[in-house]
Amino acid sequence: MKKLSSVFAGLSLLLLASCGTAGSGTTNGNTGASVLGSVLSGAANAETLGNVLSSVIGLDKLSAQNLHGTWKYSGPGCAFTSDNALSRAGGEIVATQIEEKLKDEYAKLGFKSSNTYVTFNTDGTFAAKINGKSWSGQYTFNEKTGALKMQGLLLTLNGYATRHSGGISVLFESKKLLTLIQTMASLSGNTTVSTIGDLSKNYDGVRIGFDLKK
Repeated sequence: MKKLSSVFAGLSLLLLASCGTAGSGTTNGNTGASVLGSVLSGAANAETLGNVLSSVIGLDKLSAQNLHGTWKYSGPGCAFTSDNALSRAGGEIVATQIEEKLKDEYAKLGFKSSNTYVTFNTDGTFAAKINGKSWSGQYTFNEKTGALKMQGLLLTLNGYATRHSGGISVLFESKKLLTLIQTMASLSGNTTVSTIGDLSKNYDGVRIGFDLKK
């Protein structure tokens, strides 16, 4: 029952977002109907509904305290910046398809829980490994918006940290993620990740990255 309550609470937020009172996109009543029609029509149970809602950044918020600790790679992550972007893309099924495409690319690069992880310390510093390549620096996190800024020696990335059923997702605009992966991959002689580049052209308002678990 607790899970169902959280799902229906999320539905209420989505409805508010579609009316222009929440979310990061500018929407209206017609857009709201489109969101519910295209995104929720195929949802048959509470788990599916929860997955749909978690595909919109900001609906399932993460606290700064819950961000702290070491998080290990568990798979590709994907979410949309607003309910409007989710609706235009075609809903949760598109998010799932994106993650499936990324699995192949990530597998080629060798991402595993043992070589790809990040530790967010309480003092505002982070230490990460991307496919075994070290990256560290300072981070800031906005609980209200989910905005995450990670500033290190190699590069600085602005993204989002959001919660999902198994842990958290750390997500970036696709071109920024491509820069990160190419920077790390270049150390191993692999500088091409075609799918991520394609996603940046085909899906407006999508953020992609990593699903992480403790």
